[in-house]
Amino acid sequence: MKIKFLGAATSVTGSSHLITTQKHKILLDCGMFQGNDEIEALNREPFDFDPSEIDFVILSHAHIDHSGRLPLLVKRGYKGQIYCTDATADLLDIMLKDSGYIQEREAEWRNKKNQRKGKPLVEPLYTFNDAQAALKQVRPVLYNQLIELDPDLKIVFNDAGHVLGSSIVELFIKEDDNVSKIVFSGDLGMKNRPILRDPTIIKKADYLIMETTYGNRVHEKNASSIEKLIEIVLKTTKRGGNVIIPSFAVGRTQELIFEFNRFYEEHSEYRDALSNIMVYIDSPMGASATEVFRRNAQVFDDEMKAYILQGDNPLDFKNLKFTRTSEDSMALNQDPSPKIIISSSGMCEAGRIKHHLKHNLWNPKSSIVFVGYQAEGTLGRALVNGSKVVTIFGEKINVEAEIYNLEGFSGHADRNGLLEWLSGFRVKPHRIFLVHGEEESKRDFARTVKETLGFDCTVVNKVSEYTLSHESIQTEEEILQERVSPEALAEIKNRIANLHDFLETILYNTRLAMGSNLSPDQVTEINNILLGLEKNIINLGSAVTRESNPFVE
Repeated sequence: MKIKFLGAATSVTGSSHLITTQKHKILLDCGMFQGNDEIEALNREPFDFDPSEIDFVILSHAHIDHSGRLPLLVKRGYKGQIYCTDATADLLDIMLKDSGYIQEREAEWRNKKNQRKGKPLVEPLYTFNDAQAALKQVRPVLYNQLIELDPDLKIVFNDAGHVLGSSIVELFIKEDDNVSKIVFSGDLGMKNRPILRDPTIIKKADYLIMETTYGNRVHEKNASSIEKLIEIVLKTTKRGGNVIIPSFAVGRTQELIFEFNRFYEEHSEYRDALSNIMVYIDSPMGASATEVFRRNAQVFDDEMKAYILQGDNPLDFKNLKFTRTSEDSMALNQDPSPKIIISSSGMCEAGRIKHHLKHNLWNPKSSIVFVGYQAEGTLGRALVNGSKVVTIFGEKINVEAEIYNLEGFSGHADRNGLLEWLSGFRVKPHRIFLVHGEEESKRDFARTVKETLGFDCTVVNKVSEYTLSHESIQTEEEILQERVSPEALAEIKNRIANLHDFLETILYNTRLAMGSNLSPDQVTEINNILLGLEKNIINLGSAVTRESNPFVE
C-alpha cells in the first residue's frame, strides 16, 4: 500500500492525497490551490494520476481548498462516487456551483483583457454545468456509520468540529488478510466553540495524516476575541467608519452571526450603543450557507440546540441583513452611515470583499478585521503583515484603515488543540504524516510532538510518495466490536427512542400553537423545518439500530 501527497504538501491549500492498494486507488480530498497567480496556476496542471482509474473519492469537508477541483476531476474522467457527510453534501451544492460560476466569470474577464492585447483566449477551469455534473456523483452519509465501500475497504466519518459537516476520516483497508487503519484528520476545529461539537477523539490508527495549519501558534481565547471585536466595532463606528470583516462564507460567517446575535440581544450594556449599527452579510453564498446551517441542526452542539429549544434563532437578529444582488452590495459603499460588512472571500482574493477594501482601506476612520487564516501570497496575508500599499483591481491603494487579526475566531485548532487531539491516541501510530501547513509550522509541531508525546512525525514538504507496511494494530473482529458494542448499541437505541418521543411532543404542541396570525407560507415553512428535524432523528435511529449488518450503508 502506498500514499502519495499531491496537495497541501507545501502549503495550506489544494488538499489531495492518493492511497493506492493492491486493488484500489482512493483519493482523499480534491482541493483547489488558493493564493497568488503562481500558486493558483497549479489548478490547471494535469492531475498526477488518471482520474478514470480512481475508484473512490472521500471528502473531509466542503471548503474549496479541500473540494474545489472535484468538478475538474469529474470533467477529466472520474466516474465513481464522492463520499462525504450529509451536511457537507448540502454545502457542496452551493459551493461548487458558485465556484463554477466564478471560474466562468474569471475566464470572461481574462479574455476581454487578452483580446485587447492580442493574446490567446483561455477556457474556464470548469463551469457551472461541470459543477452540477460532479454533484450528481456525491453520496452523503451520516456521522459514525461504518460504511462498506468494498469487501476490502470500509470508512467512518467522525465529527471534526471545523465547519458544518467536517469530518475526521477512518479508513480500514484489507490486504492479504491484514487490516490497516488510516486516519485522515481533515481540518480540526477548536474545542468549546459555538454552533459545532468538539472534534472526535480517535483512539487508534496504524497511520495518521494530520493537518498543522496552526502547528506553531496558540490562539487567544475566543471570549477575548469577541470582546475585542465589540470594542473595535464601537470605536470605529463612533468615529464614523465602517468595520469590514473578510470572512469565509461557510463557517466563520455563521459564527460571527451567532456572536453578534448574543451581543445584540443578550448584553444590555451594549444594546444602546449597538442598536443603530447594521450588520450586513454581503455574500450570496454566505446567505445560502446560513440557510444550510439552519437545516442541519442535527450536528449542532448542546449550546446551539438549547437556544433553538428556547425559541431563539441563533443565526438571526433584528440588525442583521443579507445582501444578495450586486446593486445592494454597491449601495453599501455609497451609504455614509457606519456599519459592519461581513463579506467573502476570507483571504481577500476574490469576491465582493475586494470592492469593500477598495472603498475603505484608504479611510483612517475604518477598520479591517481578519478572523481566519491568511495563506501566504494572498492579499489578506499582505495586509496582516503590515503592507502600506496594496493593489486592488489594478489600482494602488494606500492602507490607512486600522488592521486587526483576531485569531480567536479561527476555525482551526491551534498548536495546543492539535497536541491535545493527538494525545488522545492510546497507541502510537506506526507513522504520522504532517500536512496542510507551511513548512515552519509543520517542523515546529513535529518537534513539539516529539518533546511532549515522544512520537516521531514525518514532515511532508513536497509532492512525495511513501510505502506503508501491512502491520496492523487491530483485527477486523476488534474493529467490529468497537463499532457495534452491544452495550453501546442498547444505550444509543434507548436515547433515540426518548428523543423521538420528545420530538413528537414538540411537533404536536407547535402545530397546535399555529394560529390564524400565520400566513399559509409561514405555516408551510414551519412544517418543513419540523419535518426535516423529524427526518434527521428517524435517519439517525435507523442507522444505529440495523445491528444485523454492522457495516451500515
